[in-house]
Amino acid sequence: MLKKTKAIIFDLDGTLIDSMWMWQDIDTQYLGKFGLFVPEDLQKAIEGMSFTETAAYFKERFKLPKTIEEIKREWNEMAYDKYIHDAPLKKGALPFLKKCKEKGIKLGIATSNSTEIVSGVIRARGIETYFDCIKTSCDAKKGKPAPDIYLLVADILGVKPKDCLVFEDVPSGIKAGKSAGMKVCAVDDLYSKNQEIEKKKLADYYIQDYTQILSFT
Repeated sequence: MLKKTKAIIFDLDGTLIDSMWMWQDIDTQYLGKFGLFVPEDLQKAIEGMSFTETAAYFKERFKLPKTIEEIKREWNEMAYDKYIHDAPLKKGALPFLKKCKEKGIKLGIATSNSTEIVSGVIRARGIETYFDCIKTSCDAKKGKPAPDIYLLVADILGVKPKDCLVFEDVPSGIKAGKSAGMKVCAVDDLYSKNQEIEKKKLADYYIQDYTQILSFT
């Protein structure tokens, strides 16, 4: 999997950070303020969208009396402390990052989350110095499954897509990496357990956690 890899680009939520669980609670609390319930198809509908695209979707679908910027600000306020205190790194992630840096592999993050949250959580987990590039889907023209965010990060890293390896946890992200012409490794996550078969079908590789790949030379 890591043969000839010159750059590794990570998704954040559910891939590098164990955090997908909290968004169900946030969606429930947020929509509850307007007397609304979370529809069963919501998570699938917004999968891969950028933070801004998701806010626009919420505003339109639920007829929220808020601007898109207000929605984003309120989500950041609700989520920030949870990320700082309750969102750990995925198992084996830290030693894997250290190993990659030792090998001279460039590292990037390509996330659908907000700049505020990704910056805060990687500082809190002490991993900000490992990354050569951090971008959100709001920096790209389109969110996942479009390849834009991965192509943007690869370009900034100065690495050709064919020499990049992507780690992702959901189908839309896997499709984004593959559409960008990159190898993709799917990461197991409880939140997307019901999509495991699809993830394995779409990705080039599949791991339960990063301890499985710590022995690469």
